[in-house]
Amino acid sequence: MPPRRVITGRSQEPRRRFAEELRLLRTERGVSLRELAKVVGWDPSQFGKMESGQTLGGPEVVQALDQYYGTPGLLLALWELAVGDPSQFKEQYRRYMMLEAEAVSLWHFGVSILPGLLQTEGYAREVLALGGAKGEELNQQIEARTGRRKLLEGEDAPPFRALLAEAVLRTPLRDEQVWRQQLEFLLEASERPNITIQVLPQGSGLHGLVSTAVMFLRLLDGKTVAYTENAHRGELIEENGSVELLQRAYDAMRDVALSPAESRKFVLRMLEEVPCERSI
Repeated sequence: MPPRRVITGRSQEPRRRFAEELRLLRTERGVSLRELAKVVGWDPSQFGKMESGQTLGGPEVVQALDQYYGTPGLLLALWELAVGDPSQFKEQYRRYMMLEAEAVSLWHFGVSILPGLLQTEGYAREVLALGGAKGEELNQQIEARTGRRKLLEGEDAPPFRALLAEAVLRTPLRDEQVWRQQLEFLLEASERPNITIQVLPQGSGLHGLVSTAVMFLRLLDGKTVAYTENAHRGELIEENGSVELLQRAYDAMRDVALSPAESRKFVLRMLEEVPCERSI
């Protein structure tokens, strides 16, 4: 098949294309960033960063721009493509991200940190910064990670089970209020019909995944793949025998975990231990 001929001359990469469309629409309207901010709201620096590709912004600001430019749904659709673009993730994660987006069900075990699908922006920032990311690279990684949460939203969202070692919930962030927000988000997520959260008590003893976090993905063809991860690397496992061994270890842990209701009470206790923000 001959290569596709580019008609518009604009970027075919979703993130760059989104930024290009924003710049084009504003220049065609003949307004400055400051003038745009006065009409639509938000800070002009926010629009500048979006037009330069430094940030994607959120759905609220994109919808406001769609309304202002008279392009109902266009910018929001481009934004969704940019958020879900697997090329924004590091090379070793790209195939996994593509499979994650197609999965009909997901289940995860977290040995030391929360799964990316349940991380708030503040939690993701601290975790990713520990890996050495900073500046614009850090901001882009945060957007990529938190953008994945859309997978679990909506009526057609796949079922997701998160099995969390107790240590995950007993390891707070440096910023107490950001940690509070994360725990509140977990409680809110646990109320969704497609999300199940269970806590594995510390007293459960050693288990088959004692040092490994793992995500299982059930694909459309009925096959299950696993993605294991530690502090230094991740590995996509597709061989049936290896996946089966990991699943057995996961099932054994789930058998001794707290029930969803008990787990919710555990998270609530952790939240109650976080100092409230002092009023001025």
